[in-house]
Amino acid sequence: MKYIIMADGKGTRWNNYGNIPKHFIQVNGETLLARTVRLLKELEPDCRVIITSHDPRYEVPGAVRHEPKNNVLEIDRFTEELIEDDVCFLYGDTYYSEESAETIVAAPAEDLLFFGNRRSIVAVKVKDSAVFRKHVTRVRELFLKGVIDRCIGWQVYQSFMGLPFGEKKIAGKYVILEDETRDFNSPQDFESNRRKDD
Repeated sequence: MKYIIMADGKGTRWNNYGNIPKHFIQVNGETLLARTVRLLKELEPDCRVIITSHDPRYEVPGAVRHEPKNNVLEIDRFTEELIEDDVCFLYGDTYYSEESAETIVAAPAEDLLFFGNRRSIVAVKVKDSAVFRKHVTRVRELFLKGVIDRCIGWQVYQSFMGLPFGEKKIAGKYVILEDETRDFNSPQDFESNRRKDD
């Protein structure tokens, strides 16, 4: 399995809070990126881990950095040239618990399998790249035509499952991670989490 950690976002909601990109948030002395790479390598030592970023600071031991050819829309985080069978996309701004990383690595996908909670997708496992590419392309086209107002992982899930766009509804091929995995989209997310840990 090849794991792709998506870390080439614009960071507009984070706005360089604390003078660091959100992927460099430290939890227990370890950045989010380093933690994700470490967990993946511990669970699957021979796996290949790729971090997508144009920033040279995103070099992390155990992973290689890839500069995406296209990064205009949010959906472009699913780096087109890296979409192939047997890959798993993970979000670089997510704190993965050990349990959630184990679940993501171990869970088999028939075609596509999504992971997250009821408000956030934190990983997408791709067994069949043609299916994934079809839905990513469809969502991008619908967004560009103005049919939908967002084009991120949720819309890919909705397209794949034949769900209406808009409401976040879970209807199968989705693993709920009921643990302490959390995403940090904004400084408020981070500070709220830090207060909980204090």
